Amino acid sequence: MDWLQIVVLAVIQGLTEFLPISSSAHLILVPVLTPWDDQGLAFDVALHIGSLTAVVVYFRHELWRMLQSSLAAVSGKGVDEDARLGFWVALATLPVCIVGLMFHDLISSSMRATLIIGISLIGFGLLLGYADFRKRGTRTEYQLGWKDAVWIGGAQVLALIPGTSRSGITITAALLLGMSREGAARFSFLMSIPVIVLAGGLEAIGLFRQPQLIDWPAMIWGAVLSGLSAYLCIHYFLVLIKKLGMQPFVVYRVVFGAWLLWFFHF
Repeated sequence: MDWLQIVVLAVIQGLTEFLPISSSAHLILVPVLTPWDDQGLAFDVALHIGSLTAVVVYFRHELWRMLQSSLAAVSGKGVDEDARLGFWVALATLPVCIVGLMFHDLISSSMRATLIIGISLIGFGLLLGYADFRKRGTRTEYQLGWKDAVWIGGAQVLALIPGTSRSGITITAALLLGMSREGAARFSFLMSIPVIVLAGGLEAIGLFRQPQLIDWPAMIWGAVLSGLSAYLCIHYFLVLIKKLGMQPFVVYRVVFGAWLLWFFHF
């Protein structure tokens, strides 16, 4: 891999993993618009490690409190808001983990058509726009109940459809439940941690099954650049949505989806 390929793929992964614009929609364009060969499973694992590190570092204080409180609750010392948040994150990620494991091969082989991606970008983008445009609530991630977690977790299953965007559909569901923009985004990002672990784990298993030469410098730089871009993305996204909301991302999704449909099908 050359340096330009490493930088482009790492930045795309870091940004689109958390922005509500779909990473699959962007990554599909790389082999189409460039002469690069497939980067391989090893590099994909490195990119996921970078994204995972970024979100864990960014929410390290919240995660530490959630871990301590969850362990205390399990040992019978009472359930506080941090423990509840930890339980709701776990509950919300169960549906996508189960469905993703059951239908991984089908999704990765049969649902990556540009037609599906383009339609998903537009359709779920408009749904995000509606959820953001209607009267929003003020609830934070600490004010969720188990029914909210189940609803948002169920919505996350739709992210298995390429072009939907995991962060986009979970933020949409959270906004429809009366959460604030920032609260919806923060809960979505916390939910991403077990999902990234699962996705990276599946890729790692595939890597072990298909041994290949590993370009260690490329993997290290890919992980670093993916992590840095993801961390900056999380930080500035949470700042910008307070002022701009989700509508700029909705417009981008609709335009991008329409372009994909036109470029590949007309």
